[in-house]
Amino acid sequence: MIKLTRIDGEAFILNAELIRYVENRPDTFVTLTTGERFIVRETMDEVVDRTIGYQQQKQLLPTMSPHCGA
Repeated sequence: MIKLTRIDGEAFILNAELIRYVENRPDTFVTLTTGERFIVRETMDEVVDRTIGYQQQKQLLPTMSPHCGA
């Protein structure tokens, strides 16, 4: 999940797994695999950097084993 900002200033969390592509026209458009499209304040490079960071973090977080005592 990545945090982005709509063009009107409202922050939201986006499932980065659903990003199909990002365009710069000059506003930044994020199109999802569902066909839904968002215009965000972040630059195309910022969206890409956050998505890469999200993917890297996924690999660093330990998975919870059902056998761990809680």
